[in-house]
Amino acid sequence: MTTPAASPSPRRAPSRSRRPEWAGRNYLLLTAATIVTNLGTHGALIATTWAVFESGGDAGDVGLVAMARFAPLVLFLLIGGAVADRLPRHRVMVAANALNCVSQAAFAVLVLSGEARIWQMMALTALCGTGQAFFNPAAEGMLMSSVSGEQASRAFAVFRMAMHGAAIGGAALGGALVAFVGPGWVLAIDAVAFAVAGGLRAFLDVSGIPDRAPGGGLFSDLREGWQEFVGRPWLWSIVAQFSVVVGLIGAVESVYGPLVARDELGGSRPWGIALAAYGAGTVAGAVLMTRWKPRRMLFVGTLCVFPIALPSAALAVPLDAAGLTAAMFVSGVAIEVFGVSWMTTMHQEIPEEKLSRVSAYDWFGSTALLPLSTALAGPAESAFGRSEALWGAAALMVLVTALVLFVPDVRNLTRRPHTKEVAGGTAQGAQGAQEGASADAEGALRGNG
Repeated sequence: MTTPAASPSPRRAPSRSRRPEWAGRNYLLLTAATIVTNLGTHGALIATTWAVFESGGDAGDVGLVAMARFAPLVLFLLIGGAVADRLPRHRVMVAANALNCVSQAAFAVLVLSGEARIWQMMALTALCGTGQAFFNPAAEGMLMSSVSGEQASRAFAVFRMAMHGAAIGGAALGGALVAFVGPGWVLAIDAVAFAVAGGLRAFLDVSGIPDRAPGGGLFSDLREGWQEFVGRPWLWSIVAQFSVVVGLIGAVESVYGPLVARDELGGSRPWGIALAAYGAGTVAGAVLMTRWKPRRMLFVGTLCVFPIALPSAALAVPLDAAGLTAAMFVSGVAIEVFGVSWMTTMHQEIPEEKLSRVSAYDWFGSTALLPLSTALAGPAESAFGRSEALWGAAALMVLVTALVLFVPDVRNLTRRPHTKEVAGGTAQGAQGAQEGASADAEGALRGNG
């Protein structure tokens, strides 16, 4: 018989673990590492642009450096997804972080030396993009595997809240540091952030993830992922939509935004504040999504893609710093509603053992036009004018988003009561966004994740 003294006190039981049931060890490690990475990366994005300017580059050179990052990201994404579904995902993530650390450290040394050349910047950003190509599908699959149950959408919202909260600090601090100490030191901070994040991800526990049966080879794995991808109209149609949207966002945020800030708003600081406002909007959107669970997830999420065109329109006018900041904030709220809805849908519909491969096709399609759009941003400005190019980008974002609403699955796919056992019987979840990298970027573009 158990004595009363041996029994836990009713008052003490709740205090043993104050964190929610869905916030497990892997989830917390992934969140912490993402916060560290975003603090460095969002400052480095601003620093890279100003490093090009300080070396004597123009809008075309900014586009070329951005293209050098996005091209290997697109080229190696599918291979990265197949590798992440074969090898332990946390090892792929750590290796990718190590590559990013080395490339950013070399970039920082180059800029601090005052001898940076455009081709050298392109080579180093290409290495960084290669690391992201392997990191993004592995990270998305790892996050999906770390979350289960009815609270999955809340877990994703909180994760993205932390991610974008770090983006606020990273963008604002990065813009200020570029102005006060120069872009080289901001790039050095980013290298340290990748090292710390890689160390945290090395402690991820994969023992609870079911072993994946060996496949028939790399190309067989890619073929299975492709079949999963094309068999879902809601999936490929939205990825096609975001191929255009993300490409345009890449041109706007990598090229036109910094140029408008330099020529019309007084320098890097207003653009850094605008990016921070975007991050604040995503945090507000994530807070909203911790409480709101729309039944028709993709329909609501797609409606919220329309406001993403606002920053392009604000830059086309151009609005003053306050107006641009407001447009970026609203855009951030809207994209976060879409992002959480998208991750919840992926969590509900895609089998765990195929998560990284399907995510790779998602990333590949969504970023496919980034190299071309960023490379053509400078020539488009010369041919049509900056304002006309920005208005065209805004109009095209609205058009492709309207077209997606004609897909029945996008309008009608609904949230199921339980998402713990679906699509193969395993817990799933999802970028980044960029990501994100997403994309962030990725991102903020999802590929920046």
